Amino acid sequence: MKSMTSAKSALSAAAVLLALGACAPGSSSDGEPAADANAAVQTGVPAGQVELNLIATPESGAAMKDIIPAFQGMHPNVKINYVDTTYDDYNKSLNLALSSDTSPDIVLLNAVGTTVKDQLILNLQPYAKAYGWESAYPAGQLNQWRVAKDGTTLGSGNLYAAPASFSQVGLYYNKAKLKKLGIDTAPATLEDLEAALAKAKAGGETPLQLGNKEGHASFPIQLIGQSTDGPAAYAKWVFGEGGATFDTAGNAKGAQSITDWGTKGYYSKDANGIDLQGAVDKFTKGDGVFFVDGSWDSKKIGDALKGDAGFVPFPGPKATAIGTSVAYGISRKSKNAQAAAAFLDFLRGPEAAKASFAQGFLPSDTSTVTAEPGTISAELIAAWNKVNADDGLIGFNNNATATMNDTLVAETQKLIAGKVDAATFIRAVQSDWAKTHG
Repeated sequence: MKSMTSAKSALSAAAVLLALGACAPGSSSDGEPAADANAAVQTGVPAGQVELNLIATPESGAAMKDIIPAFQGMHPNVKINYVDTTYDDYNKSLNLALSSDTSPDIVLLNAVGTTVKDQLILNLQPYAKAYGWESAYPAGQLNQWRVAKDGTTLGSGNLYAAPASFSQVGLYYNKAKLKKLGIDTAPATLEDLEAALAKAKAGGETPLQLGNKEGHASFPIQLIGQSTDGPAAYAKWVFGEGGATFDTAGNAKGAQSITDWGTKGYYSKDANGIDLQGAVDKFTKGDGVFFVDGSWDSKKIGDALKGDAGFVPFPGPKATAIGTSVAYGISRKSKNAQAAAAFLDFLRGPEAAKASFAQGFLPSDTSTVTAEPGTISAELIAAWNKVNADDGLIGFNNNATATMNDTLVAETQKLIAGKVDAATFIRAVQSDWAKTHG
């Protein structure tokens, strides 16, 4: 299951390494522990010519085509080489890239995985202190990239990635279809949503667009779960805190809801054969009243549906969303960590915020961007502000362990196919979690 996917194919994992090899600074790892949190570091771009290599995925890295030239314009002695590859290839090859003699300097982190435990990325805590990142971002926005001494528990400890912008998963809806069905406003509660789904089915519409080839049924399961259980309690499991469990009332409700919605015909019977971008394409062509997806697809949806595109936080007692930052770390093999950290600091500035927002990602401080009222961009900002006011942003379930993504893909497919029930699904997910967190 991806938090972002691409319909186009970029470089293969091997091609990324080859492309970087010609110009990568590279250096051998000294095998020493990451820098002490209180170590003194220099800020700003050093003098002399500096070359940095940055890798990402096409979706998360889309804004780099504007951000990199802006940074290089301020620092003409710095050259940044950018390479991207598809999400699956990227995640599978990242550790290999970081451990190679041609390691990139700056890397997108979709999840911590084993990068900290294997000492592949730099401890950024000294830079966080030097640049004031801890006062620039709310604690909750940095905690997803803090890793405890065990290398796997998230939410506390030193910082290993810096946010560039943020995603949020919520509820898209087609305003024209709601109006046609006689529904005046977007649903505010789960009961409202289920009533609207039933009305859409009766009205001959596809109530919920869903593509689960990559496990995206886990989105509504998690949103129902964290809304029911409460974000603070739910986050403990995502962060890997000892004693946490996936066997909660909220997750049981979420898993059962997906099963029930399938039985009632609220989503297509071939959902397991449709990937996320296929579902996006269907929704933009008018197939579906509701769609649970991330802000990264907002531009595509907004361009297609224009004023009929709506977005709200997932219905619940408080505003809650799945989301994380588009965050970048620095390789422990980089010879230019000072310049790389200066670039990471640039990512929280107004130029980077505007470039990222144009691609559907939210800045930490939404006052740095503007949107025309009534547009999908304005609704994204309103939803983001509401979620943050309720402290309802929770990281993706698939980042809870290095193997959780594969588990959620397999188990949600079984759930939708009717091969397992909600209780069996929950046990399988918890079993994966327990192998890492005990």
